[in-house]
Amino acid sequence: MEMPFTTDIVKYGIIGVGMMGREHMCNLAAIEGVDVVAVADPYVPSQQAALALAIKHQGVSTPSLKVFSDHKALLDAGICDVLIVSTPNMTHVHILLDILDHPKPHNVLVEKPLCTTVEDCYKVLEAAKARPDVLVQVGLEYRYIPAIAKLVETVKGGHLGRVRMIAIREHRFPFLVKVNNWNRFNINSGGTLVEKCCHFFDLMNLIAGANPVRVMASGAQDVNHLEENYDCKVPDIIDNAYVILEYDNGIRSLLDLCMFAEGGQNEQEICVVGDIGKGEAFVPENIVRIGTRRGGRSGVQTFNVQDGRIKYEGLHHGSSYLEHLEFLSALRTQGDRPPAAGLHEGLLSVATGVAAQRSIELGRFVTLAEVQHHHHHT
Repeated sequence: MEMPFTTDIVKYGIIGVGMMGREHMCNLAAIEGVDVVAVADPYVPSQQAALALAIKHQGVSTPSLKVFSDHKALLDAGICDVLIVSTPNMTHVHILLDILDHPKPHNVLVEKPLCTTVEDCYKVLEAAKARPDVLVQVGLEYRYIPAIAKLVETVKGGHLGRVRMIAIREHRFPFLVKVNNWNRFNINSGGTLVEKCCHFFDLMNLIAGANPVRVMASGAQDVNHLEENYDCKVPDIIDNAYVILEYDNGIRSLLDLCMFAEGGQNEQEICVVGDIGKGEAFVPENIVRIGTRRGGRSGVQTFNVQDGRIKYEGLHHGSSYLEHLEFLSALRTQGDRPPAAGLHEGLLSVATGVAAQRSIELGRFVTLAEVQHHHHHT
């Protein structure tokens, strides 16, 4: 018979323990009432790195972590309540379908992007409809970066009036090196505007409170990865772009992306303008500025934003930690409250990125309906 005290511990399995999977391990180690009991990864160095982390977190020389080289074996072991999918983007679809098809229900936190194509996202949405007993959250954790969360709250509180314009600038370092360099090619990652920018399209969708209708983008691969060569193939992922979105409620948004811009104070700058005021968030400075047209420049307020709940900062300014708290609270309310970023949000952020990539290729506006056209029945 199970001991009563074990029932409250939520048992996690992590599928894919590369950089992001191990980041999830570190976040979960800082949260009470959860335990990472298993990992699955075909790549032995990643398995070893995960074991080393478990030894460190558990403070023992032989950790109780079960290691599988395949996600199906982990599923069949039946020892997890929750699964985190943090494998390379192109593998999300078949892993999610296997999880949703498995007799034992496992709740899932899947890393972004949900899938690399709109078609694959719809396959997952369809499979999930048949599993009301499974909760799926998508890892769009930028929503939880404290400065961004405060800006969103300000907008939703009506302090800027009717939002008209949203601008997001991400100026950062090039893509990091990943296992087998999977992230160097569009075919694997979905392309930069899907892999990286689904975060920002999700934030725009959240702030706009509306659906994007059409996208115009201009971008190229001008600087990064041009000297790299993998199996006689040169990477094809773009490293800079401007993307304009138009929403069904008349809001316009702009993404300014540059991935060779390490020489800056902030990595993300988000600006939202309504008919009565303007709000800005700066990350990693964690500063939010809010002003009104009436108050003018001298009336602008500056807030230094911290979130006392964060016990592990990690790679994303504590947002992954808060994302886990949010996911746990959605699990504990037995799905009364759907996850903040669910499958629909995951799909929309991918579809927007796909439309932007297509716009660059075609040199014209691309509608969201064009990239979702096969799926009107859903």
